[in-house]
Amino acid sequence: MKSTSFALLFIGPLLVASCSRPPEPAAAGQLPPIDVTTARVAVADVPSGFETGGIVEARNTAVVASRVMGAVAAVRVRAGERVRRGALLVELDAREMQANRDRSHASAAAAEQAAVAADEDLAASRAQLALAQATHGRIADLAAKKSATAQELDQATAALRAAEAQVRSAEARRAAARSGTDAAHAATTAAETSLSYTQVVAPFDAVVSERAVDAGSMVMPGAKLLLLEDTSAFRVVATVDEARAATIAIGDSADVVLTSDAPDRQARHVDARVAELARVDPSSHAFVVKLDLPADATVRPGSYVRVTFAGPARRALAIPAQALVQRGQLSFVFAVDTAGVARLRAISPGQAAGDRLEVLAGVADGDTLVVNPPPALADGRRVHSATSVAQGERR
Repeated sequence: MKSTSFALLFIGPLLVASCSRPPEPAAAGQLPPIDVTTARVAVADVPSGFETGGIVEARNTAVVASRVMGAVAAVRVRAGERVRRGALLVELDAREMQANRDRSHASAAAAEQAAVAADEDLAASRAQLALAQATHGRIADLAAKKSATAQELDQATAALRAAEAQVRSAEARRAAARSGTDAAHAATTAAETSLSYTQVVAPFDAVVSERAVDAGSMVMPGAKLLLLEDTSAFRVVATVDEARAATIAIGDSADVVLTSDAPDRQARHVDARVAELARVDPSSHAFVVKLDLPADATVRPGSYVRVTFAGPARRALAIPAQALVQRGQLSFVFAVDTAGVARLRAISPGQAAGDRLEVLAGVADGDTLVVNPPPALADGRRVHSATSVAQGERR
């Protein structure tokens, strides 16, 4: 009797534990079929282009530099500030330039006075020459009639020669005075121009992307003051190798994926045009491609974008992009076998072509795939194809 009671005491907890254990989930193959949409793998035309990264920059960028030496008196803008064409950006100490301008104006006035005096001197010399010519003519007539002596004729001739020399000298002085006047006016213009360089203004409507100096800094000609970017037009700059550059021509289009500034950060595709193609370094065989973005493209300078260059179409296996299942870094599809069972199969994806995706390995022509797999679908689950979508072309 005691042994029977002990056995009951031992078996009782086991029965309770067995009854309290949750039932094991049914295997995928034991679940009822699930309705899915399917499509067949087929050969289709896939573009043979390539994808690369690029950086957005303003199409028109200006480095604002000093054109004269001087101390920075004031910087009127901050980085990130929008400015209009002609707006004052930087002021340099203009006191020395103003003194140079005043001196040049004084020199120009003195040169003008010297030119006036030279003109008057020339007029007087010409009057003396006219008198000497008239006197010489009268003496020569009298000498021909034996009414004047040879000495008087010689004196008249000498006076004429002296008057002619005086005129030539006066003409030379006037020419020198005029040259001095021109030089003085040129110096005045240079001084005015140099003075204007102390007021640095915006060459176009732009955004100040960089401020390189502060008030009190001493700058030399050519020293960078600001960096301006024209935000009315943007472009993408990408680097490609020589082989890929050979497939690109000026005017070609490319698909650029932009990330919106909106809260949802939705990516947007825009069509860009190749504007420039130039070799960067002959030793590396690298080429820089510059693509103009459309005017309505909303982007930020410095943003990273993806650029896809289209190439000639080629024949390849393609599947609906909605059939792709991403799990981490791996790509899969659900392939339906002849028994109507979905099998999770790893694939190697290739080039995307709209709503289709090239597959390099993992599927064969004619395979049936599940499109938009439902969350409940698992490897080994039986499926029922409710609808089927057309996919590509059959060989």
